[in-house]
Amino acid sequence: MTDRPLLQLVHNPASGNHDPARIAALIAALEGQGFAVVATHSSPTHPFSLLDGAQHVCVAGGDGTVRHVVSALVKEGSAPGFSIYPAGTINLVAREWQTPTEPEAFARHVAQDGAARRLHPVALNDTHFVACLSIGPDARAVAAVSEPLKAKIGRLAYGAALLKVALNWTRPELTVELEGERLACEAVYVAKGRYFAGPWQFAPRARLAMSDLHLVLLKRARRRDFVAFMLRVLTGRVREGGTIMLRTCAALRISGPGDQPVQVDGDTGPVMPLTIALTMPVLNGDRQ
Repeated sequence: MTDRPLLQLVHNPASGNHDPARIAALIAALEGQGFAVVATHSSPTHPFSLLDGAQHVCVAGGDGTVRHVVSALVKEGSAPGFSIYPAGTINLVAREWQTPTEPEAFARHVAQDGAARRLHPVALNDTHFVACLSIGPDARAVAAVSEPLKAKIGRLAYGAALLKVALNWTRPELTVELEGERLACEAVYVAKGRYFAGPWQFAPRARLAMSDLHLVLLKRARRRDFVAFMLRVLTGRVREGGTIMLRTCAALRISGPGDQPVQVDGDTGPVMPLTIALTMPVLNGDRQ
C-alpha cells in the first residue's frame, strides 16, 4: 500500500502520434512529484474506465481522447482532479490552458499549479464534446481524411482531404433552433473553447471555463463563401454580416441530412439531428 495520491494516466496506443518513450518520461516525471501512476488506455475499441481510488486523471493525447474521457467522467458523475498532456495531432484544450509540453515541467504543473482550471463539457446526443463542433466543408474533410496518411504527415492530411471535398462540393440545408429562433443555413460552427483546428479562432470570446456556446452560421456555403469565412478565421475577423450570422446560447438543436458528417473535437461525431446543451463542469482539480 502507498499513501501517494493515485494518478490515472490515460493514453491511446493506437494513435498515429503515440510515443511510448514520451509516455514513459511523463510517468517518471509524475512519479517524481509524488504520484502513484497507473497507465490505462482509451480508444474507440477500449473505452475509458475510472480506476477505483483515482484522485487525478491525466489524459495524454489529442482532443479525441480528451473527449472520450470527459464524456465517461460526466456520465459517471465523477469529478476527480483532471489535467491534459498534449500528445495528439491537435489539442485545443491544452492550447487554451497553455499546458507545458516538457514532461518535468508538466509534472510540476500538475502537482503545484494544476488547479483552478475548468471545463464545461457539452452534451451532444448521447455523448459529449469539449472544444468545438462543425457541420460544413471542414467536417466533410475530417470524415474523408486518410488515417495512414495522417499517421505519416499529421495534420497536413486534413488539407489533402479538403482538396477532395472541394472537387465534390455540397451545400446541405440545415436548420438551427435556439432560444425561440429557427434559422436556415448551410454550415454551422459551435465553439465552446477559444481555438479551432489549431491556433485559429472563429469565436474569440469563447472560453472553456465559461457557461455559454458561441455559434457561427453560414446562410450560404458556396466555395467562395467558405474561402471568405476561412480567411476571416485566419485573420481573426469573423463578424456578423453578409452570409454570416453570430449567436450565443446554452442549448440548441441542429437538423439536416443524415449523411452530412459532423466534426466533433477533430473527429467524426454522431449523425443529425443533434441536441446540444451545456452540462455540469468538470474541474481541473489539484492532487487533494
